[in-house]
Amino acid sequence: MRRWVSRAGAGAILAGSVALALAGGEPAAGPSRLRFSSYDERVRGLLSRMTLEEKIGQMTQPDQSFLVDEKDIEAYFLGSLLSGGDSDPKTNSLEDWTDMYDRYQSHALKTRLRIPILYGVDALHGHNNVVGAVVFPHNVGLGATRDAALVEEIGRITAKEVRATGINWTFAPCVTVPRDQRWGRAYEGFGEDPGLVAELGAAAVRGIQGSDLKDPLHVLGCAKHFAGDGGTAWGTGRPDDARPGQRFPLDQGDTRLDEATLKRIHMRGYVTAIAEGVGSIMPSYSSWNGEKCSGSRRLLTEILKGEMGFEGFLISDYNAIDALPGDFASQIKQSANAGMDMYMVTRRYRKFFTTLKRLVEQGDVPMSRIDDAVTRILRVKFALGLMDEGRSPLADRSLQKAFGSPEHRAVARRAVRESLVLLKNEAGILPLSKRAKRIHVAGKSADDLGNQCGGWTITWQGKSGKRTTGTTVLTAIRTAVSQGTRVSYSRDGSGAAGADVGVVVVGETPYAESAGDREDLALAKEDVEAIAAVRGAGVPVVVVLLSGRPMIVTQMLPTIDAFVAAWLPGSEGHGVADVLFGDYKPTAKLPVSWPRSMAQILINAGDVGYEPLFPYGFGLSY
Repeated sequence: MRRWVSRAGAGAILAGSVALALAGGEPAAGPSRLRFSSYDERVRGLLSRMTLEEKIGQMTQPDQSFLVDEKDIEAYFLGSLLSGGDSDPKTNSLEDWTDMYDRYQSHALKTRLRIPILYGVDALHGHNNVVGAVVFPHNVGLGATRDAALVEEIGRITAKEVRATGINWTFAPCVTVPRDQRWGRAYEGFGEDPGLVAELGAAAVRGIQGSDLKDPLHVLGCAKHFAGDGGTAWGTGRPDDARPGQRFPLDQGDTRLDEATLKRIHMRGYVTAIAEGVGSIMPSYSSWNGEKCSGSRRLLTEILKGEMGFEGFLISDYNAIDALPGDFASQIKQSANAGMDMYMVTRRYRKFFTTLKRLVEQGDVPMSRIDDAVTRILRVKFALGLMDEGRSPLADRSLQKAFGSPEHRAVARRAVRESLVLLKNEAGILPLSKRAKRIHVAGKSADDLGNQCGGWTITWQGKSGKRTTGTTVLTAIRTAVSQGTRVSYSRDGSGAAGADVGVVVVGETPYAESAGDREDLALAKEDVEAIAAVRGAGVPVVVVLLSGRPMIVTQMLPTIDAFVAAWLPGSEGHGVADVLFGDYKPTAKLPVSWPRSMAQILINAGDVGYEPLFPYGFGLSY
């Protein structure tokens, strides 16, 4: 079979020009940065000593919050644990995260073969589950930067902060190609262009994993969600037993494309991630032409492991196999035989263990498939150095000195200012003067760190308010201006009369998958009224939009003087002020097409009759 890799090789990839070996097409050449199969001799020696129970344990991943007993790590020979979006230690502090990890890892070291666990978290824009971590812009903002070196640096810092808690695996990067901005996970993607996703996804892998997975400052990455999660059709994927009116998440729908188009649009990020040596890949909740990806042998074994040459392991998404047809045994059987290696069975891990064991004993899942899955998992553990004699898998607490440090925050601030897209600047109102007599700041998001950070921040869905350590836009503006400048503030826009300028910060409140799916991307009534109030005071208006995707602003746009898309910038609001006051000129370009109305969705560059409000790649400067 042909293998898909980047023609440019690892680390030299151009956005929009990544070569693919499509079926029957021109082959691309170049080996993966990491050859996990080079560890196979050591793996075979360990595998030959393992019982069936120990092998199945390596394939089992519960959520730590659902462990019936911590000693189950030993009793079921568990190879992995995770903390899902809301699965935290009691205080969510750096110290408690580290203590929790070390406690669980110590249980694994008491098993007969002393195989350490892989511990996974969704560190999607920094170590975002932990209070005090640096929170970077979400991927849509990083896509606007077009800066692969910056994305790589963010990956390095994230890995270092994850390692500070002992944890050795992040479920990132997300290399989805969002084609429908109604999708509640659209902000997890770098943009609508597969070439951009391929370039920045590769950079993220390099940053997260480093040049050698044994480097104690790096962690295992996970490219997700394979394949086509960003291309599902609205309203598809509803199960036969769905209740009337029951909402069904867009990311669990059906991607209806022929294979060549699926590869061309939705698999390019995996080509470059594999070329960079990504060690794990997460299949998608979604379906491809009616078949769930988690149960598709064509996708998982024939294409991903065969044609693309992936040597790491596959980890199912959170309870994803539950969506396969039939009872639990049928679901496990289908997924295992399709090529899944490790199973995120958050609650039913005991039942999974006993059921898979029975399926093997009955011959429904061949022993060769179990050995292949465990080989792949152990390859990665050897590559990480977890199996090296004399090396402890426990946390290195000396790394905590740099956790949330000013140096790390400086990189996040840079990422914010590089991600801001200037979409309108009537009469050159921007940059603002730091010596203005008065600047009136308004809007619900001007002084709200939770809104800045968005979903996947401390909790799964995120939440408005002060969620962690950081600087709001309002605080950043007050810090930036001269001593003689007064900065006033009102949430609703009142009190703007007499100001030199009004800065209104509006946008979405936090959300993540499912809850973030929206049929209408109009601005909230509260936002429209705040803008109108400032405009009604007779002062120039600058609108800063915090959102995970384009919003419908066509009617609002003529009523304001300047418009900045700031995406979900994270914890460092100073980066917004840097651009507003001209310390740095805006350089970002739209990573997605901006629709005029909901009637234009879906809209992507290259569509017939393409006439968006702002095209893909648009962005002004000073």
